[in-house]
Amino acid sequence: MNDTHHYSQLIDIFDRCFFNDFQTRLIKGEDEPIYLPADDEVDYHRVVFAHGYYASALHEISHWCIAGEERRKQVDFGYWYCPDGRDAMTQGQFEAVEVKPQSLEWMFCVAAGFPFNVSCDNLNGDCEPDRIAFQRKVHAQVMNHLEKGLPARPARFIAELCSYYSTPPLTAANFPWPEDL
Repeated sequence: MNDTHHYSQLIDIFDRCFFNDFQTRLIKGEDEPIYLPADDEVDYHRVVFAHGYYASALHEISHWCIAGEERRKQVDFGYWYCPDGRDAMTQGQFEAVEVKPQSLEWMFCVAAGFPFNVSCDNLNGDCEPDRIAFQRKVHAQVMNHLEKGLPARPARFIAELCSYYSTPPLTAANFPWPEDL
């Protein structure tokens, strides 16, 4: 990471975009990422990202941007997560649910001028994920977003990232076909 991209910038941007409307804050965590809804001890929702990693923050924000109102009332949005070490069937399920968040993450990265790396997240599994095939699915979802438009929360966040980092509006040219990476 360089001085241009620091997690504290994302915390400030996220807070500006979403705290007043959604009572949600982006929080630097010390361990695994997690989403925590408001509770008896903390009166706001928390998107907790791992170890101060800028990329982790963008990824967790993408999950929050997808989660609907009812999901945002549940720890980790009520989703299952099978950790690294998945078999081929479970890896396929993981990738199917990761296409949309990773498409938003890629868009956030481009808006921030930060490198994006698709994540199959299965280093110790008994199958070798096809990164290029997965990234093509993520790419197709990005193109769909560009063609049909984004929901309000990710659109707001992208606009704020573009403003903060002085990047131009996103176009299809910003997202190379996976073979070209």
